[in-house]
Amino acid sequence: MNVFITYMILGLSLSAPIGPVNAAQLDKGVKLGFLHAWLVGLGAMVADAIYMLLIYFGLAHFLDTPFLKTFLWLFGCFVLLYTGIESLLNIRSSYASKASSDGSASKSFMSGFLLALTNPLNILFWLGIYGSVLAKTVESHGMQQVFIYSLGIFIGILLWDLIMAAIASTLFKFGSKRIIQSISGLASLSLIGFGLYFGYQAFKAVFG
Repeated sequence: MNVFITYMILGLSLSAPIGPVNAAQLDKGVKLGFLHAWLVGLGAMVADAIYMLLIYFGLAHFLDTPFLKTFLWLFGCFVLLYTGIESLLNIRSSYASKASSDGSASKSFMSGFLLALTNPLNILFWLGIYGSVLAKTVESHGMQQVFIYSLGIFIGILLWDLIMAAIASTLFKFGSKRIIQSISGLASLSLIGFGLYFGYQAFKAVFG
């Protein structure tokens, strides 16, 4: 049980550093509330599960091909820039439309899914961290323990998703107009910054 908790804490701590998904969760959460922030994280978790399964079934070499990485840098750049710019343009109207917070749940989910799926840093994380965890677990405990420990990592990610959604929704409920717009603006600029970084990496991959 102690080992399971350790892997759960690993998943929690690996999700904590600020990245595109966390920025998108904050942005959706301060504008639309808990559900939408949680759905962004849930979409990202589905993408994470896909990468975990690919690595689990020995398809890591497919994720590490130069073509796929370049494609994901480019597509990730587009997704991040589009999401960030759209969010930035809608900052002024977001607070006014707070009352109608139903929005598009599927759009929030797909936003998180695409942000995680098209993030090559996410691939490097799963190849590096999860790949090594998988190898160590198989060596020490055999394949029967892999699923349990992988579940621990996933539960840790889920906990962080709930924490981020709770923080964002608290700001949604109690934050002033200025605070909400400031946080949304910073989250949007963060997404644009990540998009530019992804674009630079794609440029280097193609022409470097």
